[in-house]
Amino acid sequence: MPTQCTPEAFDFAPVEKRRVVAGFDGGTLTSAAGALLLGLADKATGMVDRFAACFDDARRADMVEHPVRAMVAQRVLGIVLGYEDVDDHDQLRHDPVLAVLAGKLTARRRNCAPLAGKSTLNRLEHAPEGAPTRYHKIGHDAGAIERLFVDLCLEHRITPPDEIILDLDATDDAVHGNQEGRFFHGYYDHYCYLPLYIFCGEHLLAAKLRPANIDAAAGSVEEVERIVGQIREKWPRTRIILRADSGFCREELMAWCERSDVHYVFGLARNTRLAAEIEAELAAAEAEARAEGRPARRYKDFMWSTKDSWSRRRRVIAKAEWTGDEANPRFVVTSLGARFGDARTLYEAVYCARGEMENLIKACQLDLFADRTSAASMRANQLRLWFASLAYVLVTALRRIGLRNTAFARATPGTIRLKLLKIGARVTRSVRRIRIAMASGHPHQDVFAAAHARLSAAAA
Repeated sequence: MPTQCTPEAFDFAPVEKRRVVAGFDGGTLTSAAGALLLGLADKATGMVDRFAACFDDARRADMVEHPVRAMVAQRVLGIVLGYEDVDDHDQLRHDPVLAVLAGKLTARRRNCAPLAGKSTLNRLEHAPEGAPTRYHKIGHDAGAIERLFVDLCLEHRITPPDEIILDLDATDDAVHGNQEGRFFHGYYDHYCYLPLYIFCGEHLLAAKLRPANIDAAAGSVEEVERIVGQIREKWPRTRIILRADSGFCREELMAWCERSDVHYVFGLARNTRLAAEIEAELAAAEAEARAEGRPARRYKDFMWSTKDSWSRRRRVIAKAEWTGDEANPRFVVTSLGARFGDARTLYEAVYCARGEMENLIKACQLDLFADRTSAASMRANQLRLWFASLAYVLVTALRRIGLRNTAFARATPGTIRLKLLKIGARVTRSVRRIRIAMASGHPHQDVFAAAHARLSAAAA
């Protein structure tokens, strides 16, 4: 009997005398079956429901095809899966696994996909702050969204810790259009925003979009005051330490910390007076470096004050280092007393650890597209930043709950997406169940099974 051929079949080079034929007849397939783990992580934290509750939907309920909750889930999960733009959802709205995770398998209207397309999602991203208006039927509560980040961090601990460190940093968010609030920044050498990030360990507490024509520390007192107040409502006895580079070494922030029983460790920009204070230590470090042929350093601890900008004397720690045949002095100002450690301990074990925050910001911006702020208004771009930030929070929950003690316990969101979430599968749907048959050759089935068990227990 002759082999049947169809116009949809594509022939390729044979292998071991076998024809290679391809066609678009595989049925309902998905490339992101591993995203089912994200659904369990969301169930364990309630993140999507709580984020959706921050939006006020004034649309006519009988006319609504795509509820806010489904749109929020669709947008956040799409970002985690690598789709940074709402344009991508004109295809993603047909994805069967994304429909399962959004909780919406069918559309009420004929010829309508189960999930929202780019035009509908745009209305969500351009929701005005406050109550809905005549022309914008969906509004959002910015304060509730900001509180949600802190709540999600606090809830992961059963017992309050003795001490936490809050890391602050500003970074550039390059823009390439005429967005509201964009300015040229001399240090970064391009037009950008200057968002403020605050982390507690790997937990994101704040992502505040700001114009680039301000000081790096602008608005930090208000953000820290809000976050510290929320933390102390639940953890009143926990010691709180702020940590940041010299861009945040400002009298206003340090004075607020001292009034509010909050400690700080900030970088301090060097000047000629500070350099003169450690001349002897630098000379000793230079002599040792030249004698042994390797970098050498000394530490010094002293009280310091400025002529006008500081309101009081403060403890300064200096690192007098000689490396690469030149001096490399560094300075830190802190409210931590001697009982918290000597100069070397505070500099190396406490201050230098802030470098990990830069990796977390890279994860937000490079892996989860937090710098995709191409809308015309700052309000819409702030919402885009929050969507990307909640995507980061969801991946963090997946990693913390489901992937602990696995090869992906410290993996970046991009690695988790590539290795664990992007799994090809065939999806079949009957009256009673949805069957997702994942690729038999997936190399990390053991990790998937372990994550499923842990997340299921946490979500129960």
